[in-house]
Amino acid sequence: MADIDPKLETGRCPGPSYTDMLHADTRRAPDYLLMESVPDLGDAPLSTERYTSADYKAREDALMWPNVWQFAAREEDMPDTGDSVVYEIGDKSFLLIRQPNGEVRAFYNVCLHRGRKLRTESGPSLQLRCPFHGFTWHNDGSLKEIPCEWDFQHLADRDMALPELKVERWQGFILVTENLDLPSFREWIGPGVEHYDNWRLDECHTAAWVGKVIPANWKVTSEAFMEAWHSIVTHPQILGFTADANTRYDLYGDHMNRAITPSAALSPHLKGKDQFHVFKALAEFTGSGDARSRRGGVTENEDLRGFDPADPWLARKVLAAAGRESFGAATGLDFSDATDSEMLDNLTYNIFPNWSPWGGFAPNILYRWRPWGDADHCLMEVRILMRTPKGEKAPKSAPMFLVPDGEPFAAASHLIGTALAGVFDQDMGNLPHVQEGLKASHNRQIELGHYQESRIRQFAQTMEKYLSGELPKPA
Repeated sequence: MADIDPKLETGRCPGPSYTDMLHADTRRAPDYLLMESVPDLGDAPLSTERYTSADYKAREDALMWPNVWQFAAREEDMPDTGDSVVYEIGDKSFLLIRQPNGEVRAFYNVCLHRGRKLRTESGPSLQLRCPFHGFTWHNDGSLKEIPCEWDFQHLADRDMALPELKVERWQGFILVTENLDLPSFREWIGPGVEHYDNWRLDECHTAAWVGKVIPANWKVTSEAFMEAWHSIVTHPQILGFTADANTRYDLYGDHMNRAITPSAALSPHLKGKDQFHVFKALAEFTGSGDARSRRGGVTENEDLRGFDPADPWLARKVLAAAGRESFGAATGLDFSDATDSEMLDNLTYNIFPNWSPWGGFAPNILYRWRPWGDADHCLMEVRILMRTPKGEKAPKSAPMFLVPDGEPFAAASHLIGTALAGVFDQDMGNLPHVQEGLKASHNRQIELGHYQESRIRQFAQTMEKYLSGELPKPA
């Protein structure tokens, strides 16, 4: 881990830091929360071309996407033998299939005869029969049948198995890459991946899955979720229980970073508010409480559980204790050693290039952003991962609910909750205008904050390493 850059010490929001909150935690904070990693990446502006140019998108498609580990599915999307998932990115289409031995294999979703997609939807598969002429493969990718085989004698000595991708499984995620020489996922991603070892996201299942096509580039959209300081203008309703500008940002290698936004703590932008204001603001945000929330269901009249009413971290301690109790009762799992931070805070890790599995315990949010058609659109996906109750089998994921064109995230409130949908809709109110503004820019560049937007800069620099050929490094 890097030491804190001295220049950044003076460039932090005034007031108690996230580290101060860790020192006041009711549990001993692990090293992976205490240690900071903030290398200095400079302050050069970024070109608007990376968000607007069709040529830039083409370079991403050719040089970056085939050479990274991509999150293609969750285990619970395809739990049974023969289950398949169609995963698409850019112009590529891949087909993941669960094998009889439990392994997952991934193939290019293309008939080797005339190029039709073998499947257009995920679902059970007994065999892979092309709907055009009937060329058929077994689920393990080996050729089963060629109709009118007498006319294809020239293929008799050729390998007609479906071309495969490299597959790995990590924390319940199924990962694929076209680059068969890429190092293992853990080696490729580097430092930071070990933080998840204690959080065990493989013990979670997808409780809700929502997608929405956004009229903005996938990087514009993902980067809106890489910093918290837009909350003061975009999400003012959360300031009473979210220490937005006190967020800590950490950068690891080329492929991972995190922001830890303290929850159950007042924003530094609010003055003269006490701990009971936190309870009140949170109750107003979540309503009667929501099982999908890390902090829902506690009001200002909640039993203080023996904590000192004058404690400056009262809300964090009370709400974390309530979360350990409620989530423990719901799942049969033991959260007694989990820190207040891991029960409450927004541990928003990003894995290059396009997904964000939150850390910690209790419900975990998962984001994925994919290019969609052209440089001006993307598909944003939100999953809520819930802990599977002890002794129970994880339920199979329901299909993604795609928000109809022109409808807000509020159309998915029945799945992700009214409060969370409202936050997303506030973000979506900005993003189309960001995309339009980037195209209208006179100087064709954007400026980033040195610290609070350092995660955006890190991933922009990583992208340039792929486009220049510096990455990937072979196994």
